Amino acid sequence: MSNTINNLGLTRIGVFYDGNYFLHVSNYYNYVHPRKRRLSISGLHQFIRHHVAAEEGIDPRHSQIVDAHYFRGRLNAQEASQRGNQLYYERVFDDILMSEGVVTHYLPLKYNMGRKEEKGIDVWLALEAYELSLYKKFSVLVLIGSDGDYAPLVRKLNTLGTKVMILSWDFEYTNDQGNKVVTRTSQDLLEEVSYPVSMHEIIENRMRKNESLVNNLFVPETTIKREEVAQPDGERKQGAVLSLKNGYGFIQFPPNNLFFHYSDIVNVDFNELQEGHVVEFDIEKNERGYDVATNVEKVEE
Repeated sequence: MSNTINNLGLTRIGVFYDGNYFLHVSNYYNYVHPRKRRLSISGLHQFIRHHVAAEEGIDPRHSQIVDAHYFRGRLNAQEASQRGNQLYYERVFDDILMSEGVVTHYLPLKYNMGRKEEKGIDVWLALEAYELSLYKKFSVLVLIGSDGDYAPLVRKLNTLGTKVMILSWDFEYTNDQGNKVVTRTSQDLLEEVSYPVSMHEIIENRMRKNESLVNNLFVPETTIKREEVAQPDGERKQGAVLSLKNGYGFIQFPPNNLFFHYSDIVNVDFNELQEGHVVEFDIEKNERGYDVATNVEKVEE
């Protein structure tokens, strides 16, 4: 009966991102996984449309994303601007979300026992997902998350007759500090949804490695690198020290502030530097591909 209805009309899909989880997964594929590429929003949406169509037994043309929302806690502009290129890259990602029609929802990070944490963002996601499902009558709601706290949301959506698909990734690795990082999807959550999708299994499936739907889940290599900073051989840059902290600082240099470490300072002690001092430096890429200042030297007045 449901397939008959879907074939006559449109299968309406709502997509809801747990932004912190999505960033964690994207970082894993960019920095740890052999692919060394981030997840693509447009590729993910294409995959969702086709996977929902396959599950519902309909033509992919009748499977459309009509609403998409991204939820995450984040630093305020001043704090982000003091962390190298973080403000720039957040703005770039905002542009990507906007170009794909994804509505963003941000809450400021809160301090808890000296650490900044997300507070209330998962509750906000759940409330918006339920309310929009109620009024927009999604055929399928796609959740990109792994937390068992979303299980009550899924149960509520089931009462509305809205099917839920969850895209989840399970993986583990050892970080630079030698600590084991394990990411697992809540079993309670998986048991509640109509369509559990193990994305890690699909990506690692050798039978599907040449499928465009799978390869398009990742940002093409030609677009993942930021344009190199023009810096002819032998040319040094200048800028004023913006801030100094315990062993590192930031240099004011448009369009973004540049991070530098005390070990990259030459011909002067870190403790002799003050905010406002003009310094000369080179620009290089760190191991994460961000621009940083190296060979930092104070310019004598």
